[in-house]
Amino acid sequence: MNTQAALHFRRIGIITIFAVYLVILMGGIVRASGAGMGCPDWPTCFGQWIPPTEESQLPANYHEIYAERGYENTQFNPLRTWTEYTNRLVGVTIGFLIFLTAWSSRVYLKSDKTVFYLSLGSFFLVGFQGWLGSSVVASNLKPVVITLHMLLALVLVALLIYTIARSQRDYLTQIDTRLLPDKFKTVLIAAMIMTLLQVVMGTQVREAVDLIAREHIERQYWRDDFPIIFYIHRSFSSIVLFTNAWLVWKIYQSVDKQNPLFRTGLALAALVVIAILAGISLDRLGVPAIVQPIHLLMANLIFGVQFFLYTCMNYAATNHKQIESKAQGHV
Repeated sequence: MNTQAALHFRRIGIITIFAVYLVILMGGIVRASGAGMGCPDWPTCFGQWIPPTEESQLPANYHEIYAERGYENTQFNPLRTWTEYTNRLVGVTIGFLIFLTAWSSRVYLKSDKTVFYLSLGSFFLVGFQGWLGSSVVASNLKPVVITLHMLLALVLVALLIYTIARSQRDYLTQIDTRLLPDKFKTVLIAAMIMTLLQVVMGTQVREAVDLIAREHIERQYWRDDFPIIFYIHRSFSSIVLFTNAWLVWKIYQSVDKQNPLFRTGLALAALVVIAILAGISLDRLGVPAIVQPIHLLMANLIFGVQFFLYTCMNYAATNHKQIESKAQGHV
């Protein structure tokens, strides 16, 4: 295999993963700023490939035009329009990056075809995600479609992480995890499920906040009308915190500081702390708009780090079994 080409694939893949997280962050900003309908049509924005900067650049009857299309009370706001348009541009960039990832994965066609097919699958998944994004606009920000759009982004990240990890499996199988508790992997799986539940509940809370905001209640009073799901989400965060803290502590106790799992554990700890602090800020400071996308991004990053840990554990376990089998064969 061409080592340089394989390195190029991994670099492009890692950049693509970070770009997906950037799209998630942009999606959070769009939603927190209320810019979801900043562009009421798709793929154009107010009928133009490059949106206007002033209302005078639109037809005088644009309100009626979009009302006939099912978008009542469409009001041009340059900040919201360009926020949503920037989100779309970042999404298009993902399309180019994922294409480059799939194209550069050809180097694995002889050594590991699965890497190539996973990369190709990611490319088609991005296409489906783009279509779903257009459905979000077409549905006039229907909550169910928004939640599905978010969960699909997590699936895409997991698929990319696994693909890049698989391309380095020879390295990952050398990771020593033998001193970790036997139940570590089980708790890690539980932690990933908890994170997914938190993300889903978080989207439900976000949808409730959107409805409250439409009532034109002042931001500092939003918390008074939060639904029961908010309090479940808030309380459940304690379980998430202690579960991840246990994982990080066991990594700290059991692996060498040069082990990649050690650095991954530290990253997980930092992300969980930031996510909890962001959640507290949302609760106590009247849901500041600037914190909402940060809280969302941290939850997605936590799942990505957990999934990477899980992938490493699987490859390391495979190598340990092979070593044990060889040892038994010599006995």
